[in-house]
Formats: sequence, C-alpha cells, structure tokens
Amino acid sequence: MRRNYYWGMRTFKQLALFFVLLPLFSFLSGRPARALSPQRSLVALSPEVVSAGSPVLIRIHLGGVAAIDGEWLGRKLEFFRGRDSRTWFALAGVDVEGAVGPSTLRINVQLAKGSTRDLSRTIEIHAADYRTSSLTVEPQFVTPGPEALKQIEADKQLKEKVFGASASEPLWAGDFRAPVTAEPTDSFGTRRTFNGKLASIHKGMDFRATTGTPVRAGNSGVVVLARPLYYEGNFVVIDHGLGLYTLSMHLSRIDVQEGQRVAAGDLLGLSGATGRVTGPHLHWAVRWQDAYLDPAKLLRLDLSKAR
Repeated sequence: MRRNYYWGMRTFKQLALFFVLLPLFSFLSGRPARALSPQRSLVALSPEVVSAGSPVLIRIHLGGVAAIDGEWLGRKLEFFRGRDSRTWFALAGVDVEGAVGPSTLRINVQLAKGSTRDLSRTIEIHAADYRTSSLTVEPQFVTPGPEALKQIEADKQLKEKVFGASASEPLWAGDFRAPVTAEPTDSFGTRRTFNGKLASIHKGMDFRATTGTPVRAGNSGVVVLARPLYYEGNFVVIDHGLGLYTLSMHLSRIDVQEGQRVAAGDLLGLSGATGRVTGPHLHWAVRWQDAYLDPAKLLRLDLSKAR
C-alpha cells in the first residue's frame, strides 16, 4: 500500500508539472501564446502578417472604454468606435521604405471607471519584394530649370500644408474601391531610374488607363487639392480623415473643386498624361500621415465592420 501511495503521488506531481509547463512549451514551439497572455486576444491586426507598405486595420474589443491612446512607428494612432460599442478601430500602416524587424505597437486604454490598461505588443515587420525598372522621360523632369525648381518648391509647400490638416474623424465608409476600370500593374514599391540618373521609389499603383478614362473616388471624403502640379500633372487629393488620403495623378481633366465632399464612385476627372509620365495612365497613391502604403493591399482590406 505504501509503495502504491508514493507511486500515485509521484504521478500526480508529474501531471501537475506537465500542465503548468504546457503553455510555455507551446510558446517556445511557435504556436499561439494566447493562453500565456489573455490581453493579446483583445488586439487584432488585419492583415496578421505585416510587411513594408502594408495598410493595417487595428481592432480592440473591450468593454468599458472611455478613450484609447496609441503610437506605432513614431506615428500617433487615432482610435474610433465601430458599430459595436465594445469595439474600437484605428487604420494605420507601414511606409514602403519602413524598416523591417520588430516594432512596438503602444496602446494605452483609459477605462470608464478611471483606471488604465496597457495593451502594447511587439509587431514583426517583414520585408516586401519589390522590382527595379528603368524609364525614360522628358529631360526637364530629370534636371529641372530655375523656373521649374521654383514651382517644385511651391508645390512642396502646398502639399505639406494639405497633408498637415486631415479631418479629426473618419470620413470613409466601408471598403475602398479601384478608381478606374482598367488593368492595374504591380508597380508599387518599384525602384526606378529615370534617364539613367534619378533613382526613386514608386509610391503608388499605376493603372493602364487610356486618356479620357473616368477616374472616381475610391471612398468618401473631402477634396483637399485639385490643381496641376509640376511632377503630378493634374492632381486630385481626397482626405478620408485621420491622416488617410488617396491621390490621383496625371489627369487630363479635373471635375471637382477643393473643399467638395465626394462619395465613393463620384467622378473626379479623366485620366491622361500630364506631369512626369511616359504615357497615358493613372497613378493612384495611398498616404497615411507621411507613410505611403500599397493601394492594392488597401483594396483587399476588409473595412466593412469598422465603418
């Protein structure tokens, strides 16, 4: 009887130790660690795997929240309530030239009862595979003259002013849609050389739109810029709120005015070949604060539950 007693106690202790260490083994093996960190399940990212150029929808599901403060990659996050009062969202992103590796997503929740809760976590940013290409354009777009340089500087100051005053609430609703009915290219993020001299990174998506193709708003917002600029040609910028913008370049005609509110699908103008181009097309870009994001990934992002 004594031997059986000690054998039973030994087996009981081994089983207890096994269940205590099981979550740790799961964590070390690379499996989900939610059992180790219950608060991790309160914060969800879409997409789950984040790469350079990715737009990211951050979702927090927690009751009794008064406000949420957040910061990621040196940029302030603006959270807003979704349709469910217990769910909060922020639309953010990683610049196409952003550094890869671990990053800290800082989230501080202010609860209605007066206390706070830290939901910060580490986000791994993966490298994106972008191509290289060489293009030929008119010489004045590679080595601008004195008058052109004055215009380029004035354009720069204008854009800084426009991008520095986004609406304090989300103006977009639902998923974003493509601005034209035309075939897109995989040109976002391409490292480009112009006339063998000027290297740059392509920070938008090109659509093979012939001159005169209707260009429409990808979502609702306010037109904050609608005029010709040196490099962009006829240029329309829509503010979708909270630092999110879509940019349509090289238009042959502009059909909206600055300050005008637009809904998804509203006509902005016609595609063309104005500014620095090699031929007729639409350059469509997505900007969050000062980060340029992959438009193709924004079009695939499910935003239906956020707004």
